[in-house]
Amino acid sequence: MIDGSAIWAQGMVQALARAGCEVTLVLKAPVRTGRLVDPLRALPGVTVRSPHAEGLFDGPGGMVPRHAAAILTRIDDENPHDLVVVRGRRLAGKLAAGPLAGRLWTYLTDVPQSAGEFSASAKAELRRIADASRVLLCQTEELRGFLESAVPATAGKSVLFPPVVVLPPGMAPRPPGAPDGLLRLVYTGKFAPRWNTYEMTSLPRLLAMRAVDAELHMIGDKIHDDSADPGFATRMRTALESGEGVVWHGGHPRAEAMWLTASCDVGLSWRDPSIDASLELSTKVLECGTLGVPVVLNRTPMHEGLLGTDYPLFAATEADVLDALTLIGKNPDVYTLAADRCRAAAEEFTLDAAADRLRTYLSQAFPEPSESVLAVKQRPLRVGVAGHDLKFFSGLLDYLRSRSDMEVRVDHWPALKAHDEKRSQDLIEWADVIICEWCGPNALWFASRKRPDQRLVVRLHRFELYAPWPKQLDIDAVDSIICVSPHYTRLTLETTGWPAAKVVTIPNWVDDAQLDRAKLPGAEHHLGMIGIAPSRKRLDLALDVLEELRRDDPRFTLFVKSKLPWEYWWIWQKEEERAHYEKAFRRIRRSRLLSGGVVFDSYGRDVASWLRRIGFVLSTSDDESFHLAPAEGMASGAVPALLNWPGADTIYDPRWIHESTSAMAASIAATVTQDRWQQDSDLARSQVKAAYALPEVCDQWTNLLAGAR
Repeated sequence: MIDGSAIWAQGMVQALARAGCEVTLVLKAPVRTGRLVDPLRALPGVTVRSPHAEGLFDGPGGMVPRHAAAILTRIDDENPHDLVVVRGRRLAGKLAAGPLAGRLWTYLTDVPQSAGEFSASAKAELRRIADASRVLLCQTEELRGFLESAVPATAGKSVLFPPVVVLPPGMAPRPPGAPDGLLRLVYTGKFAPRWNTYEMTSLPRLLAMRAVDAELHMIGDKIHDDSADPGFATRMRTALESGEGVVWHGGHPRAEAMWLTASCDVGLSWRDPSIDASLELSTKVLECGTLGVPVVLNRTPMHEGLLGTDYPLFAATEADVLDALTLIGKNPDVYTLAADRCRAAAEEFTLDAAADRLRTYLSQAFPEPSESVLAVKQRPLRVGVAGHDLKFFSGLLDYLRSRSDMEVRVDHWPALKAHDEKRSQDLIEWADVIICEWCGPNALWFASRKRPDQRLVVRLHRFELYAPWPKQLDIDAVDSIICVSPHYTRLTLETTGWPAAKVVTIPNWVDDAQLDRAKLPGAEHHLGMIGIAPSRKRLDLALDVLEELRRDDPRFTLFVKSKLPWEYWWIWQKEEERAHYEKAFRRIRRSRLLSGGVVFDSYGRDVASWLRRIGFVLSTSDDESFHLAPAEGMASGAVPALLNWPGADTIYDPRWIHESTSAMAASIAATVTQDRWQQDSDLARSQVKAAYALPEVCDQWTNLLAGAR
């Protein structure tokens, strides 16, 4: 069968094969035509399995999800696969509950595309799919951001995988140059009311009234029966068969449809405004761009990002379409500009570009084994991780689990002082190395019971340094204490008196690949804070900065992403904490400059998506052990702005550190008014990649666990 999912499957197989994978394609339906499958059979490293032809499935048509899940599991049993790419929510939902969970690379297309459509059951199903998926492949940045905000479990797993446009063998794009004489318009696809296909059939007649000779070529044979408009199918067919200047080619194989498109001058993808909010990108638009054919389409943020805000062929109404076509019919320069924009945009969606993306994702999911690790044992290194709260360790944990030279088990303590002693003892008997996340009761328990030949690594945070546990820890039983900054390494040595050789600095990691996303318009006037509790985070000082900026430019806005202080019982029970926030919120309400200038966004894992609107990330705290927020902001392309809390200069470039809120505000204003924001953004991003990128920090942990100092 040839439909959108079959075209996608062909491109996906080709991209995976080009990225270096051995690929097995499992067909969901009997083969009716070999036009898509036969070229794949000829590719080296590609195996095509047809359950119908092989007798694995004896149904008359395509497999439904429960059948497909059973067949995929059976094929995987024969020869287990490293990853399983699956398209569609229903099938992914079935696989999420089976033995392929954890290896799924799920491509979701049929998700609700607005908050109003998201039922509780849809959220629950997508959460199960996200938990079972190693990677979620998202067609657009808009879809990725929406998923991350609606289903927190997708955050950190969602990566971009736009449509892949592959030209048939021997096909060449349309020759450059504006049309000479007759303007040939083309539409390919289904005929449906919201796709404005009936309205398109009037364009040649209306253009003739403007002295523009035009011809409309329409390719496709699927005419939609619309229950809301029972007469549509009849009207549509009549217009296709007898419309003035309309040439209806009927249905054609994809290659022939692309040949016809390349013989035309302008593609039509003008749709009803109700579709403007779609989170998916039309493959037809990209195919036209690849063929050198400019497209008339709706102005949406996604299309502006693709083609530029000044693209000349945006259209919302029939009059807009006629104006655009009249303009290019009489102005060759405008036509050439539109064609060049579409061609340049399509270059991001080639097979080579898709293979490059997949190579990056594959290298992250399957790190190369380390000789230093394998030298420790002639088998994978057994790593145990124990702690009550692993949120700061999650990225490292995923990385360790992905290594073929390591096996990982987690002893998750329900609370700081509560655990299953048998499970902890089992970990001691199994592991070569034990990592205690937090230097708390877990570290004390394992230090007193570890085997003599077993290595123990403890990661210490600011929270524990001034608690009683470090003083009780048997440091002789510990091989390495990890601190996240040079400043806290120094404080740890001064406070505990531990041997300097045992205290190591390995910084916090920043998932730069996830955070590196295109900024939204206006970001340079948006300040961001991530976390404002407890009061030592100093929201009041951030308000000082904002107030100074808004005196001269009211476009500056402070976005706060955080739980609110009363959501932390241990904070809100303290009178001085309540007083601090009551004063700050009263000030926001009453200040002429602050009122309307502070936005509170809900706490959640969708930080990468949220940071797209942020141009500066503030750190106004009294003290921090590392403060990850500025580093995450830098990875997103935001410029960091820090007050000089103790140790800040051991983590961040002094150019980002300010002695007062006035100096911070002046620096931010100068950066924007002197048009230096993009330059500083690029510098900040390059700095954080060099120092704190996840692969760099993971390498340091790999060396430590292998025994290297």
